[in-house]
Amino acid sequence: MAAEVSFSVASSDGPRTVTIAYERAGAGEPLLLLHGIGHHRQAWGPVLEILAAEHDVIAVDLPGFGASPALPDGLAYGLSTVVPALGALCEALEIERPHVAGNSLGGLLALELGREKLARSVTALSPAGFWTTAERRYAFGTLLAMRRGARLLPVPVIERLSTSAAGRTALTSTIYARPWRRSPEAVVAETLALRHAAGFEATLTAGLDVHFRDDVPGLPVTVAWGTRDRLLLRRQGVRAKHTIPGARLVRLPGCGHVPMNDDPALVARAILDTCR
Repeated sequence: MAAEVSFSVASSDGPRTVTIAYERAGAGEPLLLLHGIGHHRQAWGPVLEILAAEHDVIAVDLPGFGASPALPDGLAYGLSTVVPALGALCEALEIERPHVAGNSLGGLLALELGREKLARSVTALSPAGFWTTAERRYAFGTLLAMRRGARLLPVPVIERLSTSAAGRTALTSTIYARPWRRSPEAVVAETLALRHAAGFEATLTAGLDVHFRDDVPGLPVTVAWGTRDRLLLRRQGVRAKHTIPGARLVRLPGCGHVPMNDDPALVARAILDTCR
């Protein structure tokens, strides 16, 4: 069941209240799941039940995405705000140093939480931040085009497209290698999540100068990349391995940028092996 929690985050103008929507399931060591830009916590639906068999799983909507409201005035969408906010979220939920798994933007946030010693393990699926300038421009241009399409298409057209495999492919093939596997309801919901994401543009702007250049020592780290990732090309995984020498670099055959839908069992195994 979905829930909300509010907590205080410091800003230059004093404390601000941040509200996060989340879903929690299972029991065991805590495992925090972080989605990518323009997506929502339901991206983890295909693996949630598998992970919840071993862990207390908390899938969150990042601020300004999904059901979580935008950040209040005085708080930017950069790493220096969102990472402490996720730390404050864990305190509010009485979670101490969870395992963290993240995809894309969520993968970058997971690595930052690990670097700040706020995580006990990190699994980063196609994490942002290991791009060249040209690769970042390509990815951001693609994301902006997806956002524009989600905002221009009338809802009845989105609903009609989602009823066929070809339509689901047209709407989501940029992020999934097997978009026809996604249910019509899920495709409509995630297209509308992209359409209504209040934090989208500000998050992209904050990412213009982001490059992950630091090691994450002292905890298990897995970096996993889909072989059919069309948004952040898989060669970025090699750069991630050079930056984090102790990380395990995992290949996800046949998976796209959001691999949880393409091969749930393989993705769940990568996360669980890291947690163990």
